Amino acid sequence: MKILVTGSKGQLGLELRRLFESEHPALAVVYADASDLDITDREAVEAFLRAGDFSHVVNCAAYTAVDRAEEEKAAAHAVNADGPGNLARMADELGFRLMHISTDYVFDGTASTPLTESAKPRPLSVYGATKRQGETALLGLAPESIVIRTAGLYSPHGENFVKTMLKFAFEGRSRVAVVYDQIGAPTSAADLARAVAAIILSKKWTPGIYHYSNEGVCSWYDVAREVFDALPAGISAPELTPILSADRPSAATRPNYLVLDHARIRATYGLDIPHWRHALRRDLPRILENLK
Repeated sequence: MKILVTGSKGQLGLELRRLFESEHPALAVVYADASDLDITDREAVEAFLRAGDFSHVVNCAAYTAVDRAEEEKAAAHAVNADGPGNLARMADELGFRLMHISTDYVFDGTASTPLTESAKPRPLSVYGATKRQGETALLGLAPESIVIRTAGLYSPHGENFVKTMLKFAFEGRSRVAVVYDQIGAPTSAADLARAVAAIILSKKWTPGIYHYSNEGVCSWYDVAREVFDALPAGISAPELTPILSADRPSAATRPNYLVLDHARIRATYGLDIPHWRHALRRDLPRILENLK
């Protein structure tokens, strides 16, 4: 077994590296960021994969600047749609197993019950649309692949909502306003990495789309409240004000209801998915350490 992780310096890529190196040090894993492999370059992808002799490829590379994508449509499409297509062509030709990370933003947020994998995608933003195009291209070219849709990823790395809330507190902000009408559940990148590894290392490979986020249902206001309630001694929590999405306009439209149904991934791979509160409380010490 030899694994390639693309987008290796993003949140999930770094957590996969941490997991594999600490728990599976004998496993052959190659970590490639954009400087090592530009997945939008079809010829570069072909040469890299032909030379690598990989059994599995996990595509964590993505254009994730949701608001900026409204202006940078071509850049978002190249990474989120063309890139997965380039990987899928080679998966079809070379026969390696391809896993691709997608997003809950492929949905429009009008549902009222947890979204299953069969729910009809209807993205509201360029980001969501290009991620959906990536899913379609990948599964069309390499139907034996796995797509995992996730939501609200956070970790000690990069930029994410949890780190932003912590920074506000450490900066001494007196007030923070957070939307309470966008409903879903955040995802610990460490937990998603564990799920990805469990699938790869299992004895079965069942192609198709799966949903994965931490268990439970909450708003971004609830997540901020949990972060502030867990602040270390000596750090004062800002006053937290709930607001509507309409009170904070943005370039990209955010879906309001994005609760993902996890039944399929639990049943297929026997995954134990932690509740979002438990995961957040567990991860906060590592995130705080990274802020120091």
